[in-house]
Amino acid sequence: MTSTPSQPSHLDPKIAARLKRSADGLVPAIAQQYDTGEVLMLGWMDDEALHRTLTTGRCTYWSRSRGEYWVKGDTSGHFQHVKSVALDCDADTVLVKVDQIGAACHTGDRTCFDSDVLPLGQ
Repeated sequence: MTSTPSQPSHLDPKIAARLKRSADGLVPAIAQQYDTGEVLMLGWMDDEALHRTLTTGRCTYWSRSRGEYWVKGDTSGHFQHVKSVALDCDADTVLVKVDQIGAACHTGDRTCFDSDVLPLGQ
């Protein structure tokens, strides 16, 4: 079961009006290492999580499984310091360029995409 956020947001109304959210009010947020381009992880943000990310300089996500906001690094010590935030052309995905300190993946790997590379051409 997933929980959806219900807290009012402080996100700039001009940004909020542009966002195309899923049925549960979320947008996927891709975290990318700002200087190497390495794709680190995918998380989910609602308007308030995006607002907190933009204003604090630390990535805030909405945990669908726990039903609460979480700031990357608060429990693990593996912080994401925000360098830039952009919407894709459809405004349905957020790209957050970060300086990742430590592992980005909850498994302890540097990224969530380095341990299960699928074969091509088979």
